[in-house]
Amino acid sequence: QGQFSTVVTPGRLRSAFKLLGFTGMVEVALFADLLTLKEALEFDRNIHTETDFQLTSCCCPMWIGMIRKLYHELMPHVPGAVSPMIAAGRTVKKLHPDAVTIFVGPCIAKKAEAREADLAGAVDYVLTFQEMQDIFQAADIHPELLEESERDHSSRAGRIYARTGGVSEAVRTTVARLHPERPIQVRTRQADGVPACRAMIEDIRSGQHQANFFEGMGCTGGCVGGPKVLLDRETGRENVDRYGDEAEFSTPLDNPYV
Repeated sequence: QGQFSTVVTPGRLRSAFKLLGFTGMVEVALFADLLTLKEALEFDRNIHTETDFQLTSCCCPMWIGMIRKLYHELMPHVPGAVSPMIAAGRTVKKLHPDAVTIFVGPCIAKKAEAREADLAGAVDYVLTFQEMQDIFQAADIHPELLEESERDHSSRAGRIYARTGGVSEAVRTTVARLHPERPIQVRTRQADGVPACRAMIEDIRSGQHQANFFEGMGCTGGCVGGPKVLLDRETGRENVDRYGDEAEFSTPLDNPYV
């Protein structure tokens, strides 16, 4: 949200995509809502003692790739899940089997994720925000001048995934809503950037931690600090938080579209 200027809402972006020839646009934050609910349910099922813990961010292929390749012994603590991008692509394909799906975001690693053997077929192409901006300019399309097209369907929880701490906050608030009297609630720790992620994992391996829910993001600041963003990460974070605050629903449990 806000990458193409604060006045370019998702509804205006949808209008711009339709002018380019797309049939429609689905907000991936809705599928972040779905994954939030799944991770909250996984936490409730698996975390029963003070030493139990869970690793997250299914949305970040760099983080998951790091655990798979370098710290494979921790994989049992990672709930099985695809990323919101893959979940969105698979859902569109289920509803419209002949659809061509294109994901747009700030991340280069998503291009590789879409081609992974067990994920291939959900998302046909991945474009960055910078590539999308070039396409709009070449086609002389100005999203800020267009009308809103439809409404969006995500809660605050799904909308704040794009910045560091967003996944943790989303799952923590959802677990609290599911079981407010639960004796062990979510205690979070976050790391962003590869060095910080490695340091956090080393603390986990050595038992030097007080948290039970660990969030890793490959880029400093989270996705808003991705390599192909259009805005600096602080402005991106402010826009994400504002967009989250504007959500009609607080958590996936409040969201009828979930």
